[in-house]
Amino acid sequence: MSYSLITIWYERTRFLPAIFAVAFSAILIAVQCGLVIGLLSMMSLPVDKATADVWVGYPGVRSVDLGQSLPERWVSRVADQPEVERTETSVIGFSMWTPLAALQSPGTPEPVTIVGTRLERDSLGAVEVIRDSPDIQAALTEPFSVAVDESELGRLSINGVGDRAEILGKRVKVVALVKGYKSLGGPYVFCSIDTARVLMKYFPGQVTYILAKCKTLEDAERVTARLSQYTKLSAFTHDEFSHRSRMHWLTTTKVGIAVGFTALLGLLVGAVVTSQTLYAATAASQREYATLRAMGIPRWRLQLSVLMQSFWVGMFGILVAAPISFLLAEAANRVGTQVQLHPLVLGASAIVTMVMAIGSGLAALRSFQNVDPAHNIR
Repeated sequence: MSYSLITIWYERTRFLPAIFAVAFSAILIAVQCGLVIGLLSMMSLPVDKATADVWVGYPGVRSVDLGQSLPERWVSRVADQPEVERTETSVIGFSMWTPLAALQSPGTPEPVTIVGTRLERDSLGAVEVIRDSPDIQAALTEPFSVAVDESELGRLSINGVGDRAEILGKRVKVVALVKGYKSLGGPYVFCSIDTARVLMKYFPGQVTYILAKCKTLEDAERVTARLSQYTKLSAFTHDEFSHRSRMHWLTTTKVGIAVGFTALLGLLVGAVVTSQTLYAATAASQREYATLRAMGIPRWRLQLSVLMQSFWVGMFGILVAAPISFLLAEAANRVGTQVQLHPLVLGASAIVTMVMAIGSGLAALRSFQNVDPAHNIR
């Protein structure tokens, strides 16, 4: 181990390209995976930022924004479950937003995601920013008043609070702006459940989801298992529905495939550069290795030293990549993109990078074919 470190230090100009290649691969893998997780988390925000433990929707609903109408009277079916403390309803779905300016001249309507909930502090369906703001709750009680994320003003073609738009023929007024609720799909439009019914053209007594609060996670799992026996509805725990929504967008939009291909390309580039660097370093040290062989050092010990060099190259590459990855993630988040460097993502990136570095070291061992003690006397 010490010999490998000493070699890397004294031949640092030779090993630096390999270290930087490994760092590049680690950064690309970590940031790309964090970007996927961050983007997909936008699609499950109505679930993640709510407090409901159980979500009951239309049979086979694939994502929180793709629900269909249910009879509100089914609330009693959920409320009758012994583990359920209280229930609530919400209306969530896609609609079309047209700013008033576009009504005067031809314009393209913008798809939006309507999120209609009860407007109270203890609401099960309202997102955190609305639950924590009595002012926003009071403003949204006015019919056809809505709140949007301030980062979505450009997509919605409005300037801010006070602007008006039309959703499926109904005039709405923006009465509040929120932060941290940017959407990968249609911008989120938050409102009361009564306003949402009209904007989604639901009949009275129709809702999209029935929400429930349970005492424990185990109770929520028992409730969903029992409700899943009904063929006319689907029941999920909070975590299950969040994961289901994200996986739907991952598979349907092919975001994961595109990002995965990019990360794989970076991994291959790093592997090739690292392998070639280690090969060149080993080939350039053939005279030294030949001397060691003549001194009786077994070939496997010399090969092990090359593998240890690849290990340290991978380790140094990860150490270089870590702070850069966090800086890039922070920069991306500041410009409105979501990059979540989850510990599992960082750990998986480090493992994949180390495997790549060790694999490059194994590939570099082919240079030992020419190591011969007689090399120094030729």
